[in-house]
Amino acid sequence: MPDRAPQPVDRQLPTDEARDLISLVRDIAQHEIAPKAAEEEDAGRFPRENFTLLSRSGLLGLPYDAEYGGGEQPYEVYLQVLEELAAARLTVGLGLSVHTLASYGVAAYGTKEQQTEHLPAMLGGGLLGAYALSEPASGSDAASLRTKAVRDGDGWVITGTKSWITHGGVADFYTVMARTGEEGPRGITAFLVPGDAEGLSAAAPEKKMGLKGSPTAQIHLDGVRVGDERRIGEEGQGFAIALSALDSGRLGIAACAIGLAQAALDEAAAYATGRRQFGRPISDFQGLRFMLSDMATQIEAGRALYLAAARLRDAGRPFARQAAMAKLFCTDTAMKVTTDAVQVLGGYGYTADFPVERYMREAKVLQIVEGTNQIQRMVIARHVAGPETR
Repeated sequence: MPDRAPQPVDRQLPTDEARDLISLVRDIAQHEIAPKAAEEEDAGRFPRENFTLLSRSGLLGLPYDAEYGGGEQPYEVYLQVLEELAAARLTVGLGLSVHTLASYGVAAYGTKEQQTEHLPAMLGGGLLGAYALSEPASGSDAASLRTKAVRDGDGWVITGTKSWITHGGVADFYTVMARTGEEGPRGITAFLVPGDAEGLSAAAPEKKMGLKGSPTAQIHLDGVRVGDERRIGEEGQGFAIALSALDSGRLGIAACAIGLAQAALDEAAAYATGRRQFGRPISDFQGLRFMLSDMATQIEAGRALYLAAARLRDAGRPFARQAAMAKLFCTDTAMKVTTDAVQVLGGYGYTADFPVERYMREAKVLQIVEGTNQIQRMVIARHVAGPETR
């Protein structure tokens, strides 16, 4: 039915290298990811081969140092890569964002020895990571986590359960936050746990309304033993590492949300120009034209917001407030735009014959992961009005 193809996003990129990078990503997205996305999401199939290809193409470590196999790209470029991948298939864009989040601890807080030993395989050696902070009884209140790591000789024994873990059961390594000391945030330490560690197992993946191709599962650590050389940062520094990682991770979620929204707008606009009613394309009707205009404006605003935050990060300036704003606005935008896209397609939009119903189901989780949007509002309010009184 559509009689025109969507035009690529006109991106402002800082270098010729970045423009070549986006061209490579678009080629991979168009030829390797998008063609199987609907079928594989419906079947709940995780596309590990996509991540292998991204690794071979140098795309799994874009914001990290070239010394260890990273791409050494600014965050504003890395996030636009995420957006392109998420537009093709959110499972892949989100998966890359989570892998980057899982690699952050070693990249930013690891010793030189840890970085030399682990980062090359994490960034370009085909490994895939997961980030293990949440637990069944500690979601938004992450500082109340109960997983424990106990000193045992020259290592640690970790016991507990983590929940809502993207790549749970398929990851090659997990960045795990565990309690090593007092209650609260000061008693938490970060560890790098191999995916094949003895005593580590995964529950069956959660049955979700969307993102069915991306496994989300509890992981159980039953006396998992790791050496002290796998402790990331200092004892008691784990919660600070976790929050620092999430500031950057929220920008990844924001970029993925805009990619998903862009895909929904492209589908809605193509349908509207091809669908004829009352003797003319439905895109001629003012009510629908205004809806498409609002969708496009919200997407542009979201893109500008996440890029502004990324540029602050690249300049070494504080960006936590802007990251929370970007995550909040962009994911709310994705929910609104995908819902409107279903409306543009009418009855067809509610069927699996078109991808917009899948986009709408997928958008919902972006308002929840890596800090719910209510948590983002709390973070923003602390910057605007100061901390809450007790």
